[in-house]
Amino acid sequence: MYVNSGYLNNSRVPFKENKMALRVLSAGTYQLIKWPKLPTWRPKGRVDWQLVYICAGEGHFILDGHEVIVPAGNMVLYQPKQEQHYYFLGKDRSQYWFVHFTGRQVKSILKHYEIPLDGYILHTGISYEYEDLFKRMRDELLECAFCYEENLTYLLRELLIIMNRRMNQGIPKIKGFVQDEIDHARAYFKDHYNEEISIEQYAASRNMSTSWFSKCFREIVGVSPMKYLLDQRMRNAQILLETSDLTITEIAHSLGYENSMYFSRVFRKAKGQSPTKYRKTYRDKLIENS
Repeated sequence: MYVNSGYLNNSRVPFKENKMALRVLSAGTYQLIKWPKLPTWRPKGRVDWQLVYICAGEGHFILDGHEVIVPAGNMVLYQPKQEQHYYFLGKDRSQYWFVHFTGRQVKSILKHYEIPLDGYILHTGISYEYEDLFKRMRDELLECAFCYEENLTYLLRELLIIMNRRMNQGIPKIKGFVQDEIDHARAYFKDHYNEEISIEQYAASRNMSTSWFSKCFREIVGVSPMKYLLDQRMRNAQILLETSDLTITEIAHSLGYENSMYFSRVFRKAKGQSPTKYRKTYRDKLIENS
């Protein structure tokens, strides 16, 4: 299981903010790789708000006494003191992001961005903008740079804006055959990201033209098939750099890159720094925050 989270003042203890309008308390991600099950049960909920974004696989949520399977492309919003009972299964290769927040104006802020408060599940669609914003909030909590708390509120508000736009305008209404094909493609790319994949050959194998498949994929997922593949490789590269002692060459090979120098160039272009520097920076932060 891969876990990477940040907490305000390095404290996991939630609290209710009565003075500030909005305050982010924690943010992070969980990804099940070999872990069979990841359960969460808070019978009395928490004193703060929680937003869970399922970006891969699916989650099993017990809502008002009924189990609901929530697939990727949805968020679940918990209000303070609402029971939180859910679990994720390793066989689903699930990944989710979360953010906890509080403040005396949270309800009015959510209403301003037209975020429904009369239910749990928000049909937000899949967007890498979401993952980027969750990641940036987590990094702000880990780095604690100048005015980081102020920036956290800006990032959360930006997330709410993107959610509003996607829920009201940007969620594709494509269902049936097309949705099934894109779901199949995403699952295939996730399982075979470390292999040489030709988008043209994949589309042909599914009896689709490359242009039509790419258009539908971008409309539903938010990025092109090649960008999706690259993101899978870079995400797994980050995990290996953060959690293993494999050499850069070994990581490159495990991702399907025969040339480690080429992998380093691709990683630098995607993440803004070399794999070696990324690993050192990440581990230096862990030492500073320990």
